[in-house]
Amino acid sequence: MFRFFDKADYDILKMRKNAAIVAFGFMIPGLLLLAVRGLNQSIEFTGGTLIELRAISQDIDTEALRSAIRQSGIEGAEITRFGSPNEFIIRARLDPRAEVTEESTQATRAAIEGALENAFGTDSYDIVRTDAIGPKVGGELRQKAILAILMGFAAIFLYLSVRMEWRFAIAAVAATIHDILSSLAFVSYFNIEVTLAVATALLFIVGYSVNDTIVTFDRVRENLHKFRRKELLQILNRSINETLPRTVITSGTTIAATMALVLLGPQVLRGFALVMTFGVVTGTFSSIFIASPILLAVEQKWPGEDVRGARSISQGTTVVQSPKENRGRKAG
Repeated sequence: MFRFFDKADYDILKMRKNAAIVAFGFMIPGLLLLAVRGLNQSIEFTGGTLIELRAISQDIDTEALRSAIRQSGIEGAEITRFGSPNEFIIRARLDPRAEVTEESTQATRAAIEGALENAFGTDSYDIVRTDAIGPKVGGELRQKAILAILMGFAAIFLYLSVRMEWRFAIAAVAATIHDILSSLAFVSYFNIEVTLAVATALLFIVGYSVNDTIVTFDRVRENLHKFRRKELLQILNRSINETLPRTVITSGTTIAATMALVLLGPQVLRGFALVMTFGVVTGTFSSIFIASPILLAVEQKWPGEDVRGARSISQGTTVVQSPKENRGRKAG
């Protein structure tokens, strides 16, 4: 049976410097742009006006509503179905730079009502309720999103420290941080609106990236026991090549699904799908070119006993004798 990269034998770690140049070359300009321009946050984070609408006419759907509201001069309105198929939630701001007040809420409602009357007529819909979403609510959502990501990092570090070793945990967390920062740079480059769905995509990236890295590190741990007389650099290369078919197939099928969502999905999910797609790409890149080089660098910086019970790196190589072999040599 044909397998992708079935007999892969690439010197991955030889390319680690070029991979670092590519990673930082993409990430740093995007983060600088983000620092200057800031995130394009949705109403869920910045506050705005929430309108619950019940459609009477069958001609009203999400895209028709979005088009009508856009013609009124309101950009970036978030429209989702709520409850039954003819009920919608509209989140919008007439002036994104203005503070959310009772007056701005009423003005936004009036603008949306005027747009809907022009597009569908007065008897085609009912406005059930209108609420103002203050910036405090958005701030709490933003804090919870950041807290969820930080808790994910902490859980990953503790899990890998117990399952493997703290050096593996540092490498995996560092690779995952790379993926999050690269995704934020991607969001900044394309000025993608950050909604709760996009925040969810960032959490997905954390899980996907660390899962891909753990698969490689599991193979590294197996090969450390299996090939006791090989250097760590060789074992890392061998492990990456052995897991490459799984990595490519998993990322390829996931990208196919997310690209279908990008091309065929509704406009409201476009940012979510784009960030998901990029997250799979950067997660695959980091599991191949970032995580293992970081593990090698950590072992060189803080040498200690590896999972074989041998002393670790010395000038870029690994002393591979196990304690039993060392005792046997001394006895001889």
